[in-house]
Amino acid sequence: MYFYNVTVNLDNDIVNDWLEWMQSKHIPDVLATGHFHSYKIAKLLEPDSEANTTTFMVQYELKSLENLQIYRDTVMPQLQKEHNDRYGKKFVAFRSVIQIL
Repeated sequence: MYFYNVTVNLDNDIVNDWLEWMQSKHIPDVLATGHFHSYKIAKLLEPDSEANTTTFMVQYELKSLENLQIYRDTVMPQLQKEHNDRYGKKFVAFRSVIQIL
């Protein structure tokens, strides 16, 4: 089993808007691509985030590693652009792929 993990560190002043937008718009758009089975969203409790920021992880269960590559090549650039346009410089994100053993 594989997960595509997106870790996002947000300025606290956008946390509520970001969570609402992620759950009502962005995550449904990602799932609608057909490349993922499901998702989980988590808030990082320890270690503490930097002052005035909060960190979240969104983990999308992959159908296959091939699906991830197709997603990256076709849909991901537009979805990332929408996120970047909405939240500008109020976040930092990094992505990873995780295998459950």
